[in-house]
Amino acid sequence: MTRDNTSASGGILIHAQDEAGLAAARHDFLALLASLALDHQVERLQEGLALRFRLKPDVAQEWAPDFDTTQLSQRLKLDTGAKVADLEREILVAMLAGPVGFEFPSFAEARSAIHIRRNIVQAARRTALDFHTTEAERPADYWTYVEGKGFTLLPGQSLIEGLVKATQPEVSGQLYAFSCYRATEYVILLGLAQELAVSNPELLARLQRQWESRPIMSGQFHDVFLHEYGSMEAPLPAKYYVPGDRLWFRNPDERSADVTGYEGSWVFYLGGGLFTNFWKREQPFSLTAKCLEIYHWRHGAYVDDQGEMQMNEAIVEERVRATQNDPAEVARILQRMLRLRDPKGVYQEGGCIDTSREVPRCVHPGTADIRLPEQPFERLGKLVRLLRAKTRLRLAVCVGLPLLLPTHHATAAHSIAEELRHASPSEQIVRLEAGMADCLDALGIRRK
Repeated sequence: MTRDNTSASGGILIHAQDEAGLAAARHDFLALLASLALDHQVERLQEGLALRFRLKPDVAQEWAPDFDTTQLSQRLKLDTGAKVADLEREILVAMLAGPVGFEFPSFAEARSAIHIRRNIVQAARRTALDFHTTEAERPADYWTYVEGKGFTLLPGQSLIEGLVKATQPEVSGQLYAFSCYRATEYVILLGLAQELAVSNPELLARLQRQWESRPIMSGQFHDVFLHEYGSMEAPLPAKYYVPGDRLWFRNPDERSADVTGYEGSWVFYLGGGLFTNFWKREQPFSLTAKCLEIYHWRHGAYVDDQGEMQMNEAIVEERVRATQNDPAEVARILQRMLRLRDPKGVYQEGGCIDTSREVPRCVHPGTADIRLPEQPFERLGKLVRLLRAKTRLRLAVCVGLPLLLPTHHATAAHSIAEELRHASPSEQIVRLEAGMADCLDALGIRRK
């Protein structure tokens, strides 16, 4: 990865099936750029049946020097809170300035990716929760807790409405207890569901059924719904973020990281240099503020009377306030915290910055790569269809075999077909196996 904003693999790469599709993608993306007043700041390159769009090098260096996107909104004088177009503009510019390429199988998927990021930012800004590491609660008119499954959606209730009510107190009238990780799942799911309502209602219906039977959570949620870009081997720049990214700030202090819920902090990048604060929504974190909070967790950690590690948030807040009044101390802490994190299990010289970010997968019919786990009835349906196909095939063979067999064997083959009329599907398979074996033996064909 280069550091001069001229990465040959950066920006947005849109694939096409043929030349006509390529021309349509070029036309549609250029129209999108023009609608956001970006058509003169972007260059395009054709790479076979694909088009790469990215900021021109001089523009990228001016707007996002060294891939620092935290000042984009200020440099472009955007009001992303009041104007949806400004939020979409910041999202698109950050992607076009990226050191790694955002690849899409169509223009429609690229456009939906921007919409999903927009939805996530808007939902995250409205989300306010009661932080808890061992308790959880949801609106009882939409959710019920099922042992071994977690909170499932009540049948007939809207998934979108249920997610909104669980996370947005203006709608529900109260705060519900969440862990920060589960809260991010709800916000991502909401952003996805809102776009699916427009671009892929069938997948939204399947999502609805999934949450009515067995919600997808934790590692499985990541695997099913998210794509991770950046890695320990090829880390993203420390200040490169796109609005709608989910990311993790790691606690680099080994002792305080033993406090449940303080191993790190899961957040969304909201744009404008700000990150979510679900517990104090009106006080989103700047990068500096987030680094200071995590750094001072080491001073708030203590062992309670039961020998368990706990966190005193009041001490953390007091330490942060004191540090903010000491520019030299802020600089010292940031020098450490803005380093890329150490690998898992290592606590040495790393900071709190993760090497990767997470974004939702593709959503359109034909190109969606979200693979929901099959429900039991879906697996049963597939088995039934397989058995029926197998039965029809073997019955056809058995019916046809008498035409090939000698007379004394043809009679036996006809009797097999007659027996099948009165057998259950499972019995049919067993009898077909035996009958086919006899028929094949009669023909002198060895079974394998």
